[in-house]
Formats: sequence, structure tokens, C-alpha cells
Amino acid sequence: MAFIGFVLGFLSRAVGLPPLVGFLLAGFIINMQASVNNELFQKLADIGITLLLFTIGLKINIKQLIKPHVWAVAGMHMSIIVVLFGLVLYGLAYVGISSLSGLSLKSALVIAFALSFSSTVFVVKVLEENGELKSFHGSIAIGILIMQDIAAVVFLAFSTSKLPSVWALSLLLLIPLKYVFGFILKRVGYGELLVLFGFILAMGGAEIFELVGMKGDLGALIIGMLIASHTKAEDLAKSMMGFKDLFLLGFFVSIGLSGHLTTETIIFAAVITPFVFIKSALFFVLLLKFKLRARTSLMASINLTNYSEFGLIVAAIAAKNNWIENDWLIIIAIAMSFSFIISAILNTKVNVFFSQNKGFFRSFQARTRLANDHAFDISDATIMIIGVGTIGQGAFDMMNKKYPGKVVGVDIDNNIVKKLNKTQRLVIQGDPSDADFWDRVKKQDSIKLIMLTLPKFNTTMAVIEQLKESQYSGKIACATKYDEDMQKLKEKGIMTVANVFTDAGAGFASHVIDNINSTKYT
Repeated sequence: MAFIGFVLGFLSRAVGLPPLVGFLLAGFIINMQASVNNELFQKLADIGITLLLFTIGLKINIKQLIKPHVWAVAGMHMSIIVVLFGLVLYGLAYVGISSLSGLSLKSALVIAFALSFSSTVFVVKVLEENGELKSFHGSIAIGILIMQDIAAVVFLAFSTSKLPSVWALSLLLLIPLKYVFGFILKRVGYGELLVLFGFILAMGGAEIFELVGMKGDLGALIIGMLIASHTKAEDLAKSMMGFKDLFLLGFFVSIGLSGHLTTETIIFAAVITPFVFIKSALFFVLLLKFKLRARTSLMASINLTNYSEFGLIVAAIAAKNNWIENDWLIIIAIAMSFSFIISAILNTKVNVFFSQNKGFFRSFQARTRLANDHAFDISDATIMIIGVGTIGQGAFDMMNKKYPGKVVGVDIDNNIVKKLNKTQRLVIQGDPSDADFWDRVKKQDSIKLIMLTLPKFNTTMAVIEQLKESQYSGKIACATKYDEDMQKLKEKGIMTVANVFTDAGAGFASHVIDNINSTKYT
């Protein structure tokens, strides 16, 4: 079974789709076998989703959730979609579509509610793979997803007639406990104890919430949010990434195991799949109304162009309460799989699509936009460091030492930008893979050298493409991790390509030599 998942995941990557599309297909194929251990895959799926929400919590900025372009857009979008999709489904049943015969208005609205969600699992995976999880459009998409997840939790609480117990008030004690978590986190090191502590926090948080009648996944999310401000939160998230991805394999396979395929369910799933474009268009319009740039609105909308695993959970509860037929579980599962394929393709093409049609999209922008949507002043800089993480900071400091006042850094993470600006380093927040970014940089013609020290290779390639689009004529240097990536960069004509692992050793030796006094070692 693992072999089937690996082969189909590998083939998906080979054709430019995320491996998870192959994992979904693997689930449907495995489901055709006589005996399948559904319980095993479901357990893996449950752990994977819990770890996913915990790691999301580690990266959440609460201030972002209270922005109107997050909570208001999420609420308005869900309300409109439920009414619109519900009336469409009920109308089709009313005119006599056989597959919808007997569908009541209540059932139609419940199905529409299930279809209104976008997939947290899928979106986070795509943003992680593209290195955009902390981008502005990524944070908006995640914020909207969290608001949707909260709506799902409320629905589950009321639909099962199971309200949280009075002991739920004791969860407020978690707030002062975050200092205890932080104390331990600071002292567990960076090895297996860090990973184990992460599992304890995620799974323990889920269990505590379940005990007081609340959804366990919400507990994992909130525990993650409580320690998100800790200095080691990012290290904890990185250490758990591999485990999270492994367990999420079970989630994607379990979707395919949710039921048997029939010709009728496939056809009807194919009919409702294009509804995701209506969801996407509505997100785009609403985000523009809240004064976001066209590119930000488009990127966030494309991220959210899919159906959700929470939709399946909602449908399962509705089927259990006899509000909808069981066949709708399979229909929504298949439609979700189709929507993942559509969204995966759109996410790989969106930058090129926007660049080719940016005049059209910009015509929809409001004249006044958000306060942080401004031109970037790079002062007298002639060298730009893109990606000011650990490696980028070292490169920034070295170049700034040699060319003082001539270096500017760019990073997608606002927390890194604020931290470095406090140390008198000139760093701006932006997404250089964004075509609009280069239009907003003042005096960009003064930049003679751009150094890319980005963690994701596909992000590096996207930035290089944007530099070509903006007709940048200066030099480009890139740092990467793997030899095959170095070869691809050299084929692009990059001036200098460095392997960060190999050159880190050489740089370390150079640093030691520079700091040796007059001692002779020969």
C-alpha cells in the first residue's frame, strides 16, 4: 500500500503536481482491494491533521486574524456561498434532476455549507512547498481557513447536540501554562526531546479539549498559538515537519478510502467541481473590496480554490443525522479530489498568469489600498539580499562590511524584518516572486547585484523569472542545497551558484583563519 502511494506520488511530482494528488488517487485504488485496514489509515490521518494544526498554530499571528480582510471576508464569503450553492442545488432538485430527487432545502443548505470550506491541509502543503507560508497572501489564506475551521467546530458542537462541558472554562488555565511550556521548550535542546515535547503538546492539547467536549484539533491549534511567540517555535515546527508530512499521507489516502466509486457519483462530483471557480471569484472580489492589491487577492483566492476535508466531516455528521444521503459523502470526496488537482495546477501557473495579465487584474484594484501597501525605498543600495534568514543574515553582514550602506535585505517574514530593522540593518518586507514587488521598488535600476538565499528552490526559480520579466540587467548569485539544483541554476546563466553546505565549511574555516592570532600550526 505504501508502495502504491509512493509510485503515484512520484508520478504526480513528475508531471508538476503535488504528491498529495497521487496519494488521493492511491486511496481510491487501494479501496478497490478486498481487504483494507481503514482503521490504520484513519488513525494516521487523525494524527496528521492534529500535527498540522499544531504547526499552523506555531506560525499564527493573532493580530492577523482580527484584520477585517480576514474575518469579514471569511464570514461574508461563507454566508454568500451557502445561500447561493444551496439555492442552486435545491433549484436543480425542484426542476426534476433525478440524482437530486427528494432533496429538501435544509439538505441543500447543509451540502452547500460543506462545500463552502477550503482545505487547510492542501493550502498549507502548497504554501510550504512554495515557501509562501509567511507571505502576505499566505497569511490571509491561513487566516480565512482558521475562521472557517472555527465555523466548522461551532457546527459540529450544535449538530451533535453536544455542547462543551462546564469544565471547558478550565481551559483558560492554559494561558498562564504557556510560560511553563516556554520554560521547558527553552531547555529541551534541539534533538529528539524537542520532537517528543512537540508531540506531547499537540496530542495532549487535543486530548484535553476532547475531555471537555470540544474538538481535539482545535486544542492542538490553540496550544501551538500559545507558544508561537517563543524564540524556539520555528525550530519546533521545523523539527516536526517530516513527521507531520508522513502522517498526512494517511489523511490523503483515507479520503480515497471513504467510499466506493460509481459512475453516478463521479459524474455528479464532476458537475459540482467547477463550483470552486465561483468560490475563487467571490474571494477575489471580496478581498479587492477590502483594499488589497490585485496580485495579493488573486494569490489568496487561488490558494483557496478547493473543497475541504472539513466539508467531509460536516457531511459525515449530516449523514449520521439523516439530513443528507450517504452518497453525498462520496460525491464530496471525489469533488474535493478533483478540486485539489485544479488548485494544484492553478498554483503552479498563477505567477505567470498574473504577469501576463497584470494590467487587466490591476484595473480592479481600489484607488486607496491598505496602509502597508506602499512603495519600497531602498535608499542608496546597490546590492540586494533576498531571503534574510540564517544564511542571508551572514551574507548581508559580510557584504555590508565590505560595502557599507550599499546593501538592502528583502524577506517575506515580517517578524524577521522587524527584528533586523531594530539592529539598524536596512531590510524591507516583500515577496520578490511577486510581479508587483519590482514595480514598487524605488530606484530598482541602482541594484547591480542580487543574492538569493531562499530556503525553497522553486521560490528561487520564481524570483529569477520575475527578474527577467522586469528586465533586470545586473548580476545574480544564488545559494542552494543540492547539486542538481546548482546545475539548473547554471543553465539559467546565474553568475555564481554556491552549495550552502559545502561553502558553509569553507566559510567556517576562513572565519577561524581570520581570527587566529600569530600562532603557527605548521
